[in-house]
Amino acid sequence: MTPLERAWYRDSAWLGLLAPLEWLYRAVVARRREAYRTGRRAVWQPPVPVVVVGNLSVGGTGKSPLVAWLVRWLGDNGWRPGIVSRGYGGKSERYPLAVTAETPVAQSGDEPLMLARQTGVPVVVDPERSRAARWLIEHAKCDIVVADDGLQHYALGRALELVVVDARRGFGNRHCLPRGPLREPLQRLRDVDALIGNGGDVPSAGDEEGVTPRFSLTLAPLSWRHLASGERHPVERPPFAPTESVAALAGIGHPQRFFDTLEALGIAHEKHAFGDHHRFSAADLPKDASVVVMTAKDAVKCMDFVDERCWALDVEAIPEPAFVAWWADRVEGWKGD
Repeated sequence: MTPLERAWYRDSAWLGLLAPLEWLYRAVVARRREAYRTGRRAVWQPPVPVVVVGNLSVGGTGKSPLVAWLVRWLGDNGWRPGIVSRGYGGKSERYPLAVTAETPVAQSGDEPLMLARQTGVPVVVDPERSRAARWLIEHAKCDIVVADDGLQHYALGRALELVVVDARRGFGNRHCLPRGPLREPLQRLRDVDALIGNGGDVPSAGDEEGVTPRFSLTLAPLSWRHLASGERHPVERPPFAPTESVAALAGIGHPQRFFDTLEALGIAHEKHAFGDHHRFSAADLPKDASVVVMTAKDAVKCMDFVDERCWALDVEAIPEPAFVAWWADRVEGWKGD
């Protein structure tokens, strides 16, 4: 965490000095959303359902694993899903950018490349997500689109909004930027279709109580993947000895979540936390460690310089059964549309 992020989640008293900037930010956000609601700004309504998986807070909450689960479920149930993303951290000379397993991460960003490799479904990156959705519908013949992030991208119409919340960190001090971590006020939760707690129950925010369905999911370790060879090992049988020195790298929204997972697996390690979407280089690989483990999201940024010591711990989202039933019911309602 950066010092500012730590202050948000500790609700440091000095943040009160930022109250005037928060009021200004909230006014801008409200005005912008009202412009889309009243038609002063154009909203493109796609001819297929669009599911937005987003969050209310700055930083990662575990959206991408849920996106991967959703498109796999959709594919298994007769749909042709595609994924759109802004491609944060990447820059392409032209958009829309159709992401394949071979796309340079510097063009696509880490999460779109990870999703393209994990799911095999069409993934398109574009700062204008509505343009990316058009491409998927017209060129990939997708009949449903899942947006990885984009809750605040109102130019793209949507059939369903799912908000993922880090169950441990919750909503921080419940203030908007820059006084707190929220991109929009908590009242926004009244309008979404479901709240999903990553790692447990969604902390109560008060504003959505009794209005928005609440579910939970867990991120379960799936396998160890050797980055140089692609070799995989079951998660319960680590491919390195307990006596080896392990360095754990995490450049995600909440690195401690990755470190906690390693501890739960009994992997003693030295922590190396980086900022979300950190651009890794060979210099970031600790020289004195005999094993280097990292998240799948970080691994896609390290493939050009990994060595024989490097492994990724792949995980998968496991939503609670109540969410699966709720989701299936919602999707069934779109078949006749």
